[in-house]
Amino acid sequence: MNAETRIQGSYWLETAPQGEPAPRPSGDVTVDVAVIGGGIAGLSTAWELVRQGREVAVLEAGRIAAGVTGHTTAKLSAQHTLVYDHLRRTRGPEGARLYARSQTAAIEHAAEIVEELGIECEWEEAAAFTYAEDRRRVGQLRAEAEAARDAGLPADFVTESELPFPIAGAVRVTDQAQFHPCKYLLALAEDLRRRGGAVYEGTRVVGLSEGEPCVLKTDAGVTVRADEVVVATHYPIFDRALLFTRLSPRRELVVAGTIDEELAPRGMYITPEQSTRSVRSAPFRDGKRLLVVTGEHITPGTADVEKHFARLSGWAADRFQGFKMTHRWATQDNDSTDSVPLVGPMRAGSRHTYVATGFGGWGLSGGIMAGRLISDLVNGREVEWAGLYDPRRLGTVVREGTTFLKNQAKVARHFVGDRLASVTGPTSPQDIAPGDGAVVRVGARQCAVHRDESGSLHAVSACCTHLGCLVAFNRAEQAWECPCHGSRFAPDGSILQGPAVRPLEQRDI
Repeated sequence: MNAETRIQGSYWLETAPQGEPAPRPSGDVTVDVAVIGGGIAGLSTAWELVRQGREVAVLEAGRIAAGVTGHTTAKLSAQHTLVYDHLRRTRGPEGARLYARSQTAAIEHAAEIVEELGIECEWEEAAAFTYAEDRRRVGQLRAEAEAARDAGLPADFVTESELPFPIAGAVRVTDQAQFHPCKYLLALAEDLRRRGGAVYEGTRVVGLSEGEPCVLKTDAGVTVRADEVVVATHYPIFDRALLFTRLSPRRELVVAGTIDEELAPRGMYITPEQSTRSVRSAPFRDGKRLLVVTGEHITPGTADVEKHFARLSGWAADRFQGFKMTHRWATQDNDSTDSVPLVGPMRAGSRHTYVATGFGGWGLSGGIMAGRLISDLVNGREVEWAGLYDPRRLGTVVREGTTFLKNQAKVARHFVGDRLASVTGPTSPQDIAPGDGAVVRVGARQCAVHRDESGSLHAVSACCTHLGCLVAFNRAEQAWECPCHGSRFAPDGSILQGPAVRPLEQRDI
């Protein structure tokens, strides 16, 4: 066994064991609210509603807290890289202020929950920094600091940091936080059950009929009836609102390892340079802290992930003395066309269906914010920032038309171009090396073929079951990935990540 195969996956999942899975529903279910998705947005929404006396069921296709939330960097910050200067220009000063207020309120609410429930989740207050090494970015950082301060954040521009390398400048925002996301969410789920809420794991929702009540269908044929439905599946599994035209998926790699406690940064740092680098440390043991480094934005199914992991781990080892990698994993984020999450009624005319998506890499504060916002909307309460996040907004789509068109051009390029592209990899199943996979033509069909380490071949359809784009193989993570909308499948075709709700069809070669 080489060193690489000994490296673990998500540190958060490893150190917060869940125990036995929650059962699937034994029969049809009727509740006030059905929440699809057991990540931070879904569980936060469910917990808020149960606390307000609603009968709620959470329907999770896998394990709660084990999806995107279980693979995050775990920062709770209202400072989202360079968002405030952008919002000031695109949504006006009031839009920037509402964004800052809503994200700050989410962090404060999380702190209250941790104290109220006595959650042991390694909560630490910390300052957040957006920094740059290139002096040509100083003007951009100064503008961001001014915009963030005008929006109400405790922000300023600084030129010094605790990082072990020089920086040209940084935007510093104090009074932010970091924590162990899985320990937090599992405690939230436990309290939700204690208050009478239901959590079903291994329960994939495959159909929705909107009405009074709404009717959900699961992959096991169970019917769930609910007065209200919340779709919190990270990427929406239902396309009737055409939200997929306003979202762009990306994977982001994470490496983590030990570092001497006196050398570990206590602030949370991020730079848009070098394909993004995000750095923070977490409590570990024996005079050590865990350094968590994120970066290397990649469109699913389009890159040599092993090469990008090597770049990221090399950067961490070069910049931080004594860094020894112990874990590596990847996460997936969705960027909206106007840089603001889509949280609220799913579409025009929706009366009982809600969605939370497009958090752009900031899903922890965004998910907690979404839970409070949607629970208030369900209960008929007005929220001052509801219009900012409303998925039905159209004015910003027009203003962000260039991004919108680029997203659609990229999807079209993959949908058509991948079918016409000249073959650069294996041309037949016999050419595929152990542990690798490739899309090859077998007869008249394009098949996604994987050869496992024992040499056996496994073939499935190469067409994603979401909207039909061709998948590509990610050797580092042993997964088939769709570059159009981010669906991911195991080598045997089973679903790892939506929006697809059906597995890839088996092929006999």
